Amino acid sequence: MKDVYILGIESSCDETSASIIRNGSDEIATVILSQIDIHTNFGGVVPEIASRHHIKNITMVIEDCLNKANMTINEIDAIAVTAGPGLIGSLLVGVEAAKTLAFIHNKPLIPVHHIAGHIYANNLVKTMVYPLIALVVSGGHTELVYMESEYSFKKLGSTLDDAVGECYDKVARVIGVGYPGGPVIDKMAQLGKHTYNLPMPLDDNSYNFSFSGLKSAVINLVHNEEQRGNTVNKEDLATSFQEVVVDIITKKTLKALKDYNVKNLILAGGVAANNGLRNKLSSSCIESDINCSFPPMKYCTDNAAMIATAGYFLYQRGDFANLDLNARSNIELQ
Repeated sequence: MKDVYILGIESSCDETSASIIRNGSDEIATVILSQIDIHTNFGGVVPEIASRHHIKNITMVIEDCLNKANMTINEIDAIAVTAGPGLIGSLLVGVEAAKTLAFIHNKPLIPVHHIAGHIYANNLVKTMVYPLIALVVSGGHTELVYMESEYSFKKLGSTLDDAVGECYDKVARVIGVGYPGGPVIDKMAQLGKHTYNLPMPLDDNSYNFSFSGLKSAVINLVHNEEQRGNTVNKEDLATSFQEVVVDIITKKTLKALKDYNVKNLILAGGVAANNGLRNKLSSSCIESDINCSFPPMKYCTDNAAMIATAGYFLYQRGDFANLDLNARSNIELQ
């Protein structure tokens, strides 16, 4: 059978990325140009600045990827691109680049949902086995997704307010440890002790999450301690915060696995790089005889390898788009 090479393009937030994946599992080449140093100065991603840098870099990133793979565009079978969700200005840059390549070189155009990309990043580690539960945790999403078979998504629950990654960034800002908050809080949590009493967020029988109350509790705790003239131990607060977050996410994930009688769990999204969450889920899955798959750190944050991988399975299904494809900042996974 002929090998299939998919060129993936990702520009949904502040990473400009291109990747070539063979047969939905083999990474040939990936280039990621991050803007994190730029947005750190603002304490978060500035959408207009992000889109301008995508415009500046997108052509160079695609060319670098092809050169790294020692391939030409003629050897590519299809162009896959993140069509949503994400920052609309950033998404448009990637979509227009993909449409241009598809038109000029007469290649199929494959729109990929950003979260589907995060989920299918796991296929770069080992072949995904169904049925499975996907725990999606990132700066914009916290979801539990049931997949009975290939490319079938049933959302069981999601965050009712802040996504977990967003909550990490806000807590980091409150205690003054900078942006991005997730990696910093995770490292600090390894150094502290669980000494602060924080509420368990939305501890009910649903598959939904809510982190705004926990965020407010941290803000109020820091404010009250400062009012009393006390010094907040940042490492201990990071530990207390992370343990509460990890406990509720693990509890609801295990509930979904049990309720749906599923023995396969995959982790997806930027917060999938969190060591505290990985360790807790790993030990819990061993105790419950669950097969657990985590993508390598390089596939957790936004990258085009995951988009090209998801695009391969859409290519197999013949799910192509016309050249009137438009980016959408908010689109359901289906």
